[in-house]
Amino acid sequence: MAEKRVIVIGAGIGGLAAALSLAAAGLDVTVLERAAAVGGKMRSVPVGGVRVEAGPTVFTMRWVFDELFTEAGTHLEAEIGLRPASLLARHAWNERERLDLFADVAASADAIGAFAGTREAEGYRRFCARAAEVYHTLEGPFIRADRPSPVDLAQRVGLSGIGSLWRIQPFATLWSALGEYFRDQRLRQLFGRYATYCGASPFEAPATLMLVAHVEQTGVWTVEGGLSRLAGVVADLVERQGGRIRTGANVARIVTTSGRITGVELADGERIAADAVIANADVAALGVGLLGPDATPAGDRVPPRERSLSAVTSCLTARATGFGLAHHTVFFSADYRAEFDTILRGRRLPPDPTVYVCAQDRDGDGDSAPDGPERLLLLVNAPADGGERPLAPREIAACETNILRKLSDCGLILEPTGPATVTTPRDFAGLFPGTGGALYGRASHGWTATFKRPGARTRVPGLYLAGGSIHPGPGVPMAAQSGRLAAAALRADLDSTARSRKAATSGGTSMQ
Repeated sequence: MAEKRVIVIGAGIGGLAAALSLAAAGLDVTVLERAAAVGGKMRSVPVGGVRVEAGPTVFTMRWVFDELFTEAGTHLEAEIGLRPASLLARHAWNERERLDLFADVAASADAIGAFAGTREAEGYRRFCARAAEVYHTLEGPFIRADRPSPVDLAQRVGLSGIGSLWRIQPFATLWSALGEYFRDQRLRQLFGRYATYCGASPFEAPATLMLVAHVEQTGVWTVEGGLSRLAGVVADLVERQGGRIRTGANVARIVTTSGRITGVELADGERIAADAVIANADVAALGVGLLGPDATPAGDRVPPRERSLSAVTSCLTARATGFGLAHHTVFFSADYRAEFDTILRGRRLPPDPTVYVCAQDRDGDGDSAPDGPERLLLLVNAPADGGERPLAPREIAACETNILRKLSDCGLILEPTGPATVTTPRDFAGLFPGTGGALYGRASHGWTATFKRPGARTRVPGLYLAGGSIHPGPGVPMAAQSGRLAAAALRADLDSTARSRKAATSGGTSMQ
């Protein structure tokens, strides 16, 4: 199998994970990335002479990377510094109402009891137990496995698991399910925000997303150098395993011969032969033909109103006073339903947004504050209309004003040391073609949305998919897992082909 040539299109974490898994198995792997650096959404941008993380900032489900690095003959902590966070996040609604959540369930329950009363603390404990049940029900048959249909999933859990599958409330929305545990609307808002981790609204996303609570309780880490550095480490490992990574290599077309993958063609006309291709691109890009007509059947046409959320982000350095920021801090809007109605139905930026702030120079314990300016990422949710209706300058300016007003209402005053680097849905649409700025593929709205994400295998022989728009879903660990699943599917198919050729008799037909 060592002679087989594989091309991976896109050096996001899904593509890098697939490439590492394949290179470690002895395949000839080349990663082609059109940008100047690897990482995809795991990126940083220069601001005032320093790098500020501009993409994902939360690292969970480290087992995905532990297993990936073990495949490559090394260990995660031998390659990059990690520090477990005891404080998961700080939350604020105004100057008075603040709540910290911790990795320790008992500590969080105590904090919730002080914040909202004993009944809500007990509800939180019950919520945590149910979140753990949801996660354990889905990890093996869903997260670790090829994309299932609803019937497949039921078969995988077996008769003994049907009760657990039913108890995870697959047909309920996250918001309605949270009402069984919390009367306090602020707590429903806090835990409903987990839907935004995959670009969805808590009022339309399935209740199964409560599993995020369990994922965070089993470990959130701060990564030395940020998640963009983690992408770089995985890329280094690919090359150490004999793989090649080419940046500035824009794939214009996936090429097939007689319906089977034979390679790719770059924008400059260069052709590279391959026995298989893994496309680490949004499935919408393939569906609209951005990787050529031969690959279109492997894609998906996602209507604008079925896209996940986009965002407006601001990366800056500033002095922060008046509020004790944690590494992760969330400042909530006064009316969560109105916020999502404005974004998803009105297709506008909300006047009262929920603002996420990542204070990148603060540790995960919530007890550190830099002496002077610090690196900050500010993010608000936005409609994914970057390709059809770019935000006007006045809308972006109003958004910046609304963000600062929200932070000020909660007591946080920012004094920027220079201009910020702002990224809008239009910018995201340019960075990730075919998406319209959607950051998570198809929105996880309704119980069937989970099963609409394509799996690794496609209808085009030799073409496989990886990335956040692919099963098992968006987010750093899930996208990396999609790459591992794509690599496993490719290897299994190559093994099957090799066995068929060995079994072919003289005069017979072997698989091509």
